[in-house]
Amino acid sequence: MHRDQLLTELRERIARHARPDLRTAVDGLTLSKVESSAPDYSLTEPLLVVMAQGGKRLLLGDQTFDYRAGDLFVVTTDLPVSGHFVGASPRTPALGMAVTLRPDAIAPLLLQAPPVRRTAAGASAIATGPADPEILDAAARLLRLLDSPSDVPVLAPLIERELLWRLLTGPHGDVIRQIGLADSSLTHVNRAIRWIRDNYAEPLRVADLASLAGMSPAAFHRHFRAITALSPLQFQKRIRLQEARSLLAAHPRDIAGVGHLVGYDSPSQFNREYRRLFGTPPGQDAARLRAG
Repeated sequence: MHRDQLLTELRERIARHARPDLRTAVDGLTLSKVESSAPDYSLTEPLLVVMAQGGKRLLLGDQTFDYRAGDLFVVTTDLPVSGHFVGASPRTPALGMAVTLRPDAIAPLLLQAPPVRRTAAGASAIATGPADPEILDAAARLLRLLDSPSDVPVLAPLIERELLWRLLTGPHGDVIRQIGLADSSLTHVNRAIRWIRDNYAEPLRVADLASLAGMSPAAFHRHFRAITALSPLQFQKRIRLQEARSLLAAHPRDIAGVGHLVGYDSPSQFNREYRRLFGTPPGQDAARLRAG
């Protein structure tokens, strides 16, 4: 099937099946239909995203990533990102699908994958580029399963395997294989990322994180910044503030309490850093979130 036909099918099926909670009957497959270009802040997980309509600009540290209809977007670890969909509106919503990238699904394929050009150690955890027709075709077949639920348990794992194989043998193969390698720098840094994610309110010592990753402090700091575009302290701060924003939507009047809960002992520092990231003070932002 022609590339344009595949994109048309992806758009139609995503628009028909997308739900507010993003989930589908296929494990690991989520669909998004976004009608606003408002900024959003989120903590990603390892994902393959295929954009079917519209586009998105994503910010990570001082790096900017743009992807449009027909492009894929790959992220290989948990990252606190911000961004916005470009030109999304109720008449022309941004439409996309995402498939979770699981290490246990990628690792067995590495034994059969051909050699690929090795990227620099600690390469960025994000990659973008045009989606090959083979990937679009597999994505379309995965979406078709939503109309035949009885086929999902048998066919969905096969199509997921095909998608992973196309990625591994494509231009982003070395980025993908880092997820499945037990001794990759990404795997080692991921131990520290998980600790920060799960203990974001706790004091952070780089030496302890480096030990957790099995690296010297200097090597750990270099690999961590290369992968995440942030220092460990910046990474922790971003997660703290994004978690605070979620909490404030439910507890808009307890600003000091929320700040303390996410790890800030100084209310003034919390207010200052919150405003720097989100553009408005926490109280004002919380009121806007609840109104929205």
